[in-house]
Amino acid sequence: MIEIGVDIGGTFTDVVCRAPNEPLRVMKVATTRADPSRAVLTAVADLKENAGISPADIARFVHGTTVATNAVLERKGPKTGLLTTDGFKDILEIGRQMRQTMYAAVLEPEVPGYLAPGALRHEIIERIGHDGTVVRPLDEASVRKAADALVAAGVEGIAICFLFSFVNPDHEQRAAAIIREAYPDIALSLSCEVDPAFREYERTVVTTFDAYIKPVIDKYLANLEAGLETAGVPCPLQIMQSRGGIASSEIVRQRPVRLFLSGPAAGVVGAQMVGSAAGIDDLISVDIGGTSSDIALIRAGKPLIRPEGYVAGYNIRVPMVDVNAIGSGGGSIAWIDPAGGLRVGPHSAGSEPGPACYARGGEEATVTDASIVLGYLDPDYFAGGTLKLQPELAFKAVEEKVAKPLGLSVEEAALGIHRVVNTQMTEGIRLVSIRQGYDPREFALLPLGGAGGIHAAALAAELGISRIIVARHPGVLSATGLLSAVTEHEMSVAFNREVKALDLGELGEALTSLDARCAALMDKEGVAPADVEIQYFADVCYVGQSHYLEVPFTVDASVSEQLHNGFQDAHRRVFGHATEAPTSIVNVRSIHRAGGEMVVESTGAAVAGDAAKGTRDIIVAGHEGRVKATIYDRERLVPGNALPGPAILEQADTTTLVPPGWNIEVLDSGTILLVRDGAQAK
Repeated sequence: MIEIGVDIGGTFTDVVCRAPNEPLRVMKVATTRADPSRAVLTAVADLKENAGISPADIARFVHGTTVATNAVLERKGPKTGLLTTDGFKDILEIGRQMRQTMYAAVLEPEVPGYLAPGALRHEIIERIGHDGTVVRPLDEASVRKAADALVAAGVEGIAICFLFSFVNPDHEQRAAAIIREAYPDIALSLSCEVDPAFREYERTVVTTFDAYIKPVIDKYLANLEAGLETAGVPCPLQIMQSRGGIASSEIVRQRPVRLFLSGPAAGVVGAQMVGSAAGIDDLISVDIGGTSSDIALIRAGKPLIRPEGYVAGYNIRVPMVDVNAIGSGGGSIAWIDPAGGLRVGPHSAGSEPGPACYARGGEEATVTDASIVLGYLDPDYFAGGTLKLQPELAFKAVEEKVAKPLGLSVEEAALGIHRVVNTQMTEGIRLVSIRQGYDPREFALLPLGGAGGIHAAALAAELGISRIIVARHPGVLSATGLLSAVTEHEMSVAFNREVKALDLGELGEALTSLDARCAALMDKEGVAPADVEIQYFADVCYVGQSHYLEVPFTVDASVSEQLHNGFQDAHRRVFGHATEAPTSIVNVRSIHRAGGEMVVESTGAAVAGDAAKGTRDIIVAGHEGRVKATIYDRERLVPGNALPGPAILEQADTTTLVPPGWNIEVLDSGTILLVRDGAQAK
């Protein structure tokens, strides 16, 4: 069975091909920003032409996509309308009256008004009470009138969010039926399906985002599926979701808001896989691509999950792998601010035109250009030699854009660019570790992405981390993670009960309903019930508290004790304290999982013999002048090799910098462990 994993990044599209009893094939192709699906189809054609992989033999095709996130970041979603209960159409503006920016000289509005501006919001005459009773019947004429007006205004998606629909969804479902009857091509998102939980503002935001990106996702996936079908790929398309599980394209189209952080989640799954194979369960992964860095923490072999994400300035209540994404990557542009300070990012040169050294018209100095100046990259072996870099253009860009304005040498300017971007990444790591009660010194760092290995040692040194895990193919680990992910479906419902007064029968009834909905989705995936693992979680808070934490539980007589003690432990870890105050359940959720086979990354027997390719003079922070580093061919390193830094490990998908004071150990699995002088390997 041939399996394909494809992860689209801002600069490169990574492809992994796994076939029985054959080495893992990896490749990178330039991302086609205008239509990302073109790069995917190019990779399929390349596999057929150069590797003899017939599309007809592909039995599994898994994809991680940033299309949902980019649609929001770039405001590329279509016109979107919103239907609310009469009197509540301004809820998007009212929000929670909380600001992300507090001290700017000029304060700008911080509401997602572009989602459904005032003219595209309509009030519907209806009202459901807090107990689910009908206070005011649905006025179907007002639904038809609003739908007519929105369609005339050119909307492509409509969000429907009525009061207390999570208790009684009848009015939302009837309104949707009326609209579908008149306008079957309009994309509809119902809050009772997208986010059936209390808190009106959060539910309205996530439902409207779902409607905003639904036409974009539907068009993208339809184009990709049509292209794969034309290419002769017979298997259904599977998509990574933001919680770290995969689902069929048909199902994710129903709730596309679950695709935020689809690509980064795959990288976390890949890191989890590599750490498990190396026997290290506490990891901090840092995925450094061309445009951004995605940072996550894996504790006891499991990634942290947060109940809501933060995308483009807005909190979106969707369970996500706890990834902190920052605008720092290999293509990040270095610039001088008005005060004369050196900044890096968040703007990126991407793949078009790319860093100056790409010789594609880019003139700005980027992190990749600085890496060329510092001697970390071989211009003739970038991306396995598929892209020849022009070092003279890198030197010119760094000199003109940074060195001269700051009165520095080109080398000092390049080192400064790295120091700035490394500091930004370090702060990002602190946010997912120290901020949540974890000491990063107790974790191993696992870099991935095309630029991860270049920056890993500097980040580890700054944080006091003594071990770095280098996967067999770190540059395409997100694509590899796609093939290791489980098929997963999650359903939740509001369940407002005090923990101490919890009725086991009521809880069981709620979970039975959730299980039935998850089981129906698993059946659509073709997963047998016997292969499904079921887990239950509850969102718990102190009575009267405005935020909550997720707590796992099993259904038995001790469930109240499980929830109370589990919440106390989580609250103490995250906030540093806990009390014996009464606790309350907010929501309960059921998660069904199946599959998830670890990908063996080895590309076959390593080539025994001298792995050294030569030496290169490099510039390393904290060392005077240039340092002579040994260049190693990663593929020729064999288990048991123990080598000192300074060194550079080169392979087709990435380059890893090993500064002085770090040592290389090749494990039995082929994974490399970098250990600081004086630290224990295990």
